[in-house]
Amino acid sequence: MALDDSSPNPLPKKAMSAELLDAETELKLAYAWRDDRDVEALHRLINAYMRLAISMAAKFKRYGAPMNDLIQEAGLGLMKAADKFDPDRGVRFSTYAVWWIKASIQEYVMRNWSMVRTGSTSSQKSLFFNMRRIQAQLERDAFAEGHKLDKHQLHEKIATEIGVPLRDVQMMDGRLSGADFSLNAVQSSDDEGREWIEALEDDRAQAAELVEDSLDRQQLRKWLATAMMSLNDRERLIIRARKLREPARTLESLGQELGLSKERVRQLEAGAFVKMRKNLQSQSREVAHLLV
Repeated sequence: MALDDSSPNPLPKKAMSAELLDAETELKLAYAWRDDRDVEALHRLINAYMRLAISMAAKFKRYGAPMNDLIQEAGLGLMKAADKFDPDRGVRFSTYAVWWIKASIQEYVMRNWSMVRTGSTSSQKSLFFNMRRIQAQLERDAFAEGHKLDKHQLHEKIATEIGVPLRDVQMMDGRLSGADFSLNAVQSSDDEGREWIEALEDDRAQAAELVEDSLDRQQLRKWLATAMMSLNDRERLIIRARKLREPARTLESLGQELGLSKERVRQLEAGAFVKMRKNLQSQSREVAHLLV
């Protein structure tokens, strides 16, 4: 659960007063947690590097997320790093933890930027956090050379600079350019202003279409019932079992019931369809056209 951003958070102050670990102590604590699951060693390791997590969280304030939430996500990343850290690799814990902290914060920022998922692939994440910076640099460089880039040229250069598909740049630019708006917001300040949701087209079938569809279905059922009456009892049994029931019966099971081979049942089924087609064609030219 996210922290309440309106209340003071004592964590940064506490983190700044935490102990500083030298490499030897850090290594002992890492071994104690990995090999013995020593919770006290884990707490010392986490508390010592919480200042690092807070420092990294502060770099993402410009994305509009509450600082307390950023610190919380940074702390989660730090704990994941501590749980997966392998002291045998000869790397300082702080070097390893930076990547987990950054990944946790970035995931939170992207997840909460919009109700629509902003991106999940590595190229989309790179675009989200670097696109505006690279765009500004490209525009400055173009201005210094005395020309101006249009949007398409800018998108192409960004795609080349970051090494991502052009369509991803276009998509991300659209996501970053607009904020989420409620469909219940009014279109104008007038008292009688409509809500935006009222302007959406209703893609459901209209009353006239529903009535027409119902009548068509009724007529079709009559035609099919008449066509079925043109079959003998055995043919009707096969058609009902094969086409009008779920799940459909197999040729083999029908053959066993009727004392026939699978091939003979298939022939009877095909013959029944021919009879029904002729009957339907005699009832309606429209149906005849559909059966061609």
